[in-house]
Amino acid sequence: MRDADRLPDRWRPEPGAFAMRHMRVWTYLLAIEHTGSIRQAAERLNIAPSALQRRLRDVEQDLGFDLFERSAAGVRPSAAGEIFLGWVHRQCADLDRSRQQMEALRGLRRGHVRIAASQAVACDLLPREITAFQARYPLISFDCPLVGHDAAAERLMDGTADLVLAFGLAPRPEVLPLLSIGQRLCAVMARDHPLAGRAPLRLRDCTAHPLALPTTDYGARRILDAWAARRGTALDLALESDSFELLRHYVRNARAVTFQIEIGALPSGAAEGLVAIPVDDRDLAHGPLVLAQLRGRALPVAAAAFAEHLARALDGRRTTPMLDDTGA
Repeated sequence: MRDADRLPDRWRPEPGAFAMRHMRVWTYLLAIEHTGSIRQAAERLNIAPSALQRRLRDVEQDLGFDLFERSAAGVRPSAAGEIFLGWVHRQCADLDRSRQQMEALRGLRRGHVRIAASQAVACDLLPREITAFQARYPLISFDCPLVGHDAAAERLMDGTADLVLAFGLAPRPEVLPLLSIGQRLCAVMARDHPLAGRAPLRLRDCTAHPLALPTTDYGARRILDAWAARRGTALDLALESDSFELLRHYVRNARAVTFQIEIGALPSGAAEGLVAIPVDDRDLAHGPLVLAQLRGRALPVAAAAFAEHLARALDGRRTTPMLDDTGA
C-alpha cells in the first residue's frame, strides 16, 4: 500500500480531482438518469448491463449513498442521487466552458498568471513546473507571492491572485478546490543529528530537541500546535521564522529539528547535509496541499492552462516514490 493511501479519507482528492478522473462515469450516471433504466442506459452506451451496474455500485460505495432507487419499473434518483447528479450537471457545464477556453489555447501566445503559493512548493515544484510551462508558452509571465494559507485565500477573494497552491488551505464557500493531494509532515535535521537514523519518527521524539518552526501563518505549524494542545504541553522554540530557507539553514548548523511537508522537505539542490524523515501517521501530522481558484470566476486563459498543467503534475506525485524518506 502506498503511503498516500494511508492518509485519512478527509485528505482524499476534492471534487475537482474527482471530476478530472471520472468524466466517463458522469456519462454513465447521466444515461441512467435520462433513461430510468440500467439496461436501456447500457444499450445506449454500448456496454454490458452488468458492467454498468458494477460501475454504479463502485461510485455508490465510494460516496456511501445509493444514488438510485430500484423498482420493477426501473430506477430513479434517490435524494442523495439528486444532490450528486445536480453536482454532475454543474460540472458538465463547467467542463463545456473549460473546453471553450482550451480551444482558445490554440492561439495562446501571451498572458500573465498570478498564483499565491506556500513556501513549501517554492524551491522545487513550482519553479520546475513554471519552467516546463514556459517551454511551451514562452511569452507567459508569472507573479508568485509566497504566503500562508489564510493570506492565499484572501488574495483569491480580493482578486490579486488567479490561483492558490497552499498547504492546509481551510475550506471556504468562496474557494473552489481544483485538486488536493495529501501531504505528511517530515522532520528535517542535520545528517548527524541523533534522530537522523530513525524512521518514522514520533513527534514526542522530536520535541525532546530544540525546535525551529514556521510561524502560525503556515499549515505545518498549526498541525504541530494542535498536537501540543492535545497533549496539554507547549512547544519549546529555539527559532521561529516565516522563511523556510532560514529554517533549513539553521537546522543544518544546529542540533535542532524543523518540519516541512514532504513535497518540499528537501528541494533539489538544498538537501546537502540534511535528512527528512516522515512523522509517524499516529501523530495525525498530515494535511492537504490544495490547488484552488475563486468559485464562480472564469479564469484567464493563461491561468486556466497553467492550472491544468499544474494539476497533472500534482496528480502524478501521488505515485512518485519518496526519495530519502521525503517525497522531494
